[in-house]
Amino acid sequence: MVLKVAVQMDPIEKINIAGDSTFALLLEAQARGHQLFYYTPDRLGQLGRDIVAAMQPLSVKDVAGEHASLGAPEMRNLEEMDVVLLRQDPPFDLAYITSTHMLERVHPKVLVVNDPASVRNAPEKLFVMNFPQLMPPTLIARDRAQIEAFRAEHGDVVMKPLHGHGGSAVFKIAQKDPNFGSLFDLFSVTFREPWVIQQFIPAVSKGDKRIILVDGVAMGAVNRVPAPDDIRSNMVRGGSAAETELTAREREICTTIGPELKKRGLIFVGIDVIDGNLTEINVTSPTGVRAIKRLGGPDLAVHIWNAIEAKRGS
Repeated sequence: MVLKVAVQMDPIEKINIAGDSTFALLLEAQARGHQLFYYTPDRLGQLGRDIVAAMQPLSVKDVAGEHASLGAPEMRNLEEMDVVLLRQDPPFDLAYITSTHMLERVHPKVLVVNDPASVRNAPEKLFVMNFPQLMPPTLIARDRAQIEAFRAEHGDVVMKPLHGHGGSAVFKIAQKDPNFGSLFDLFSVTFREPWVIQQFIPAVSKGDKRIILVDGVAMGAVNRVPAPDDIRSNMVRGGSAAETELTAREREICTTIGPELKKRGLIFVGIDVIDGNLTEINVTSPTGVRAIKRLGGPDLAVHIWNAIEAKRGS
């Protein structure tokens, strides 16, 4: 069965195909004979009860600079599609939230991956708080007295914006740090939402493991090692990818959270684990698929499409 697949993503001409998980999904969909259509979030709209987008037919090939060929844009009703891949990157702001409300109107008649209501209700740094027994001590707040009490109890901490992404604005703060006051002031005027304050895990220097779960089952992982002068392991921030295997503790984490992911329709999820501590559950636009395959691991795009096709009954 040939599926009509629309992908809602950031401008495709700007992606780095060597590490882009969305591109891996598109390559696999095309290899299976599915029809691809592309639009950016700003092209999504609602006309009466219909959810529409100015879509372009898309073909892809794994050649940098020649990776995408687009046809003429045409306004289409999303209900013409069989699958919509919700793959735009954060920030998880009101524009992102609005798109989930629109996509919720067509799901599940059209299978949206991931389920838009669950994406909206499970922001990465809040959803993870459902599993405190798997996490390092963590506070979500913007009240200075609460933050200082947490630091006094737990020592060095990492402080980051609640809806940040890609390792931006992540700071290590010592228990007695002369920069804390200035950083508190900076966060106060820059971010309206609360912040995440988490006990610092020194073992982050050995890596922050990204584990991919497909329909609630752990399928592959990559260890992201930060640069020597940084605590951030994100590859867009200079982290390097290394082959890895799952420990017994990491399998326990995946077994614990997997049923909840499956129940919420979160087919493609990336979790972050440092030294056996769960720190984030990424549901908006997880990455890691191409890095895992490049390091000799499984082709997770195949497993993700197997799960999608099973849900579509094809």
